[in-house]
Amino acid sequence: MNRQRLADHRRIVVKVGTTTLTYPNGRLNLKRMERLCMVLSDLCNLGKQILLVTSGAIAVGADRLRLGERPRDTRGKQAASAVGQALLMQTYQNLFSQYHRNVAQILLTRDIADNPLRKKNARNTFDTLLNMGVIPIVNENDAVATDEIESGVFNENDALSAYVAVLTESDLLIILSDIDGLYDADPKTNPSAKVYHEIEAVSPEIEALAGSSGSDFGTGGMATKLSSARMATANGIDTLIASGEDPAIIWKLLEGKQLGTFFVRKALRKGHTHA
Repeated sequence: MNRQRLADHRRIVVKVGTTTLTYPNGRLNLKRMERLCMVLSDLCNLGKQILLVTSGAIAVGADRLRLGERPRDTRGKQAASAVGQALLMQTYQNLFSQYHRNVAQILLTRDIADNPLRKKNARNTFDTLLNMGVIPIVNENDAVATDEIESGVFNENDALSAYVAVLTESDLLIILSDIDGLYDADPKTNPSAKVYHEIEAVSPEIEALAGSSGSDFGTGGMATKLSSARMATANGIDTLIASGEDPAIIWKLLEGKQLGTFFVRKALRKGHTHA
């Protein structure tokens, strides 16, 4: 029953991780990115307001700089991010333009969470862009803020996506990952593992099921996704974790299909009405 309302949600945050956007060698998976841009553009055509939270800048930069692997030191990560962010946005711009959809780049730092004026300004910018039919493309500002890489509020883009969803009072958060939901055991080692299709609350028992990241280029594991789901649902936002292998899964999720793991929102926030 809970999933039946997903089709009516209007403001949706979609988060894509590095492993969804790139091949194992760190290079962009253009076919998958094009599919993603097509699906999100079509959702806008339907009347949805879409925000895209994207990872991938460091991995893309590392590939362009021919580093061979994701940098391990802060300076290396910042340099790779600066190069990769430009390439990432250029790619998104080219792909979305095929579907006549305007996009905007927004890079956030952790001080927005602690500064009321910056938070208000960011919210106003998001609202204005969304009301103009623009898709905001959001990432961390790794190039200038070392705490984004080393620690802090947004040291994972999973956390960033939940924060953006709360900041913009979105109705739904969809986290596309290299795993198709939360399992009762590690599916890589246990072929009998089963996915949880619906979670009412992120309890300590549920948290204990979270594993670590399995990619050389990505950073966020299931633990960060569960933390993000807890934050979003506590603020009245339905949340889904699903496979990003084919971004067209978003259509199926909005149709209420039993795919991925659905985290049920808590009581609505005061002063905000969901679809």
